[in-house]
Amino acid sequence: MVGKRGKGASAGETFAQMASASGLRQRMLFTIGMLILARVGIYLPLPGINQELFQKATQDNAIIGFLNIFAGGGFSTLGIFTLGILPYINASIIMQLLVPVFPKMEALQKDEGEQGRRQIAQYTRFLALGWGIIQSVGIAVWIKAFVPDWGPLFVFQTSMALTAGAIFVMWLSELITDRGIGNGASLLIFINIVASLPTALTQTFQLIQADSSRLLGTLVLLAVFMAMIVAIVFVQEGTRRIPIISARRQVGPRRQQFQQQETSYLPLRVNQGGVMPIIFASSLLYLPLSLAQFARNANVDKAVGYLSSGWVHNLLYLVLILFFSYFYATLVINPEDVSKNLKKMGSSIPGVRPGKATSDYIEQIMNRLTFLGAVFLAAVAIIPTFVEQATGVTTFNGIGATSLLILVGVAIDTVRQIQTYVISQRYEGMVKK
Repeated sequence: MVGKRGKGASAGETFAQMASASGLRQRMLFTIGMLILARVGIYLPLPGINQELFQKATQDNAIIGFLNIFAGGGFSTLGIFTLGILPYINASIIMQLLVPVFPKMEALQKDEGEQGRRQIAQYTRFLALGWGIIQSVGIAVWIKAFVPDWGPLFVFQTSMALTAGAIFVMWLSELITDRGIGNGASLLIFINIVASLPTALTQTFQLIQADSSRLLGTLVLLAVFMAMIVAIVFVQEGTRRIPIISARRQVGPRRQQFQQQETSYLPLRVNQGGVMPIIFASSLLYLPLSLAQFARNANVDKAVGYLSSGWVHNLLYLVLILFFSYFYATLVINPEDVSKNLKKMGSSIPGVRPGKATSDYIEQIMNRLTFLGAVFLAAVAIIPTFVEQATGVTTFNGIGATSLLILVGVAIDTVRQIQTYVISQRYEGMVKK
């Protein structure tokens, strides 16, 4: 985690490397190909369903609209990839919440290194399989009214098809992470959100044509979105650099020796978890709503209806973002481990004693940064809801702050990985020379 000030890759160098370096070019083409394959599966409809009747019955359903953001419209078309990456995301949420609870799993993740992380990933896959089966059966039962020949055989076939599609999408996401550029699961959500933007823009233009008085409200909403993008980039890129002083060493001939002291820094990001706290908070918040949709019970619908709008929804969203921001911050950086590593390297923070004082100092700064970042992200996520209500422009419903946070966060993380690859290629070329 300790870094030194250096020159990063410029935009021109990045594009030149993307065009000339075969390794980077292959990774990008592979990523694009896998994303296209994931989108194609959404438009392969499940057999035996009256698609026209289903789309008419669910076109104004807010829950379906939100789930379509993560599934890329799969819940409207009822394709083979309807579930998309959702079971894997839900399994990741459950697994990461369970790891700190069970000491053996926590030790497996922290002490076993790469092998332990692979084992945790395997557990997550099995959990995603089980969760995918549950969701698939729920969907097969839920669409009973739109299936002329509904029965046990249809439930079995549909559940197997949807589960297989979800596992295939999970496999694609892992392939992208290993052989492509960026995080596979995040990129799949990214491309699904981008795919839904043309529909929202078309509906907005139709709204303006039907009622010209909505033009001003639309411009205000777009201005708010642009301001939020700038603010999101500011937060995502914001870091606090803690100076690190290394041990003194002797440099030069014996008669002209002088002591040199290396100065570096420990970068702490304002938002350590990146875009994942937003994704997990959104998924967990709408999980009861999706279950209630499958349950088809009036009392259940009324009980969970408070979660879909109003101050209860905003408050829970704020709490979940805070929770997952702190949760991911503890996963990314362990102050005790950082303190031990600094002590082993003979480094220290100016004015802070090595050992427990250093870990407490780092933890204190992390808590402040995480709190500021989480509150800011939550505020940015809630603002468009009030703007939409004030302007009356609801055509971007579901593609608001949450989507923008995911889009900007994934874009920044992907660009950062590309620049890291370019810099590594630069230094490899210098070594070969």
